[in-house]
Amino acid sequence: MQKVLFILGPTGVGKTALSVELAKEFNGEIISADSVQVFKEFDIGSAKVTAEEMQGVTHYGLDVVSPSEEFSASDFVAYTKKMIEKIALKGKLPIIVGGTALYVKSLVEGYNFGDTEKHPDFRIELENEIQKYGLESVYNKLKKESPELALQIDGKNKVRVIRAFEILKFGTAKEKSINEIEYNYKIFSLTMPREKLYERINKRAQIMIENGLIEEVDALYKKYGECQPMRAIGYKEVVPYLKGEISLKSMEELISQHTRNYAKRQLTFLRGMDNIDFVDVLQEQDKQNMKKEISEWLNA
Repeated sequence: MQKVLFILGPTGVGKTALSVELAKEFNGEIISADSVQVFKEFDIGSAKVTAEEMQGVTHYGLDVVSPSEEFSASDFVAYTKKMIEKIALKGKLPIIVGGTALYVKSLVEGYNFGDTEKHPDFRIELENEIQKYGLESVYNKLKKESPELALQIDGKNKVRVIRAFEILKFGTAKEKSINEIEYNYKIFSLTMPREKLYERINKRAQIMIENGLIEEVDALYKKYGECQPMRAIGYKEVVPYLKGEISLKSMEELISQHTRNYAKRQLTFLRGMDNIDFVDVLQEQDKQNMKKEISEWLNA
C-alpha cells in the first residue's frame, strides 16, 4: 500500500520550511493542501512557497487553476490522487502539506462528494432561507447539524455556507473496512505555544503588506473581481481599504485578527481528527522524535 506523509498545522506555524527539510531527508515531493495557493497569481496573501524556499524540492498543488474558476474539496481529492500516483511512480514519498484540514480529511477518510454540483433547486432553497432568516441563522443551523464542517468555513461567507450544506446533504462518508483504505498514511500536525503563534501571525501580516500585498490585491481585484480566492483571509480585508472604507491600520488589524481566529479553528479541527501526532516545532526533541518515527514507518 502506498505510503503518504501529511504535515499539517495552523497558518504561520512553519509548515513550509520543515516540510522541505523532510522532503530532502526522506526523498519526497510535496503536494500543497492549501485552498488559496492552488490559484494562480494569488501569491503574497496566501504566503505561497517561493522557488527559493522550495530548495529544489518539487511542489504540486500550486498555481493549478485560474482565479476565475472554482476549486472544491472534491477537486482537491481528485487532483491529489493523481499527484500521489505520479510521485510514487518516481519512487519518491508523497508529502501532503497544508492547513486546509477538510481537504486532508476528505482524502484520508474516503469522503465521497457524490453529485453535489447537480442540485440547483437545493441552492435556491438555501438562498431563500438566507434571505428570509439571515446568513447567521443558517450558519447556526449548520453548526448544530455538523460542527465539524462549520468549523472549517467562514460563517459570513454565503458561498461556503451553501457549499457546506450541499456536502452535508448529498455527500457521503464511506464506511471503511481495512481493505478500503487507499493509503498507508502518517499524519503530523505542527504546533507551538499559542502566544508565539499569534506573535508570528501578527508579524506575518506586516511582512505581507511590506512585500506588496495591497498592490497585489488591487491588481487582482481589478482583473477578477469577487472571485473565490478573493474571499480568503489576507485578501478580503484589503478590498475595503482599497475602496476607502477602512484605514491601513484597521486593515492590518483585521488580517491579523481573522488569521488568529482561523488558526484557532484549524487547531480545533486537527485535534478532532484520528491518528494524528502533534509536534511542537520549537522543541528540537519533538522534531527529532518525529523524524525517527517517520524513518521507522518508512522502513517497516
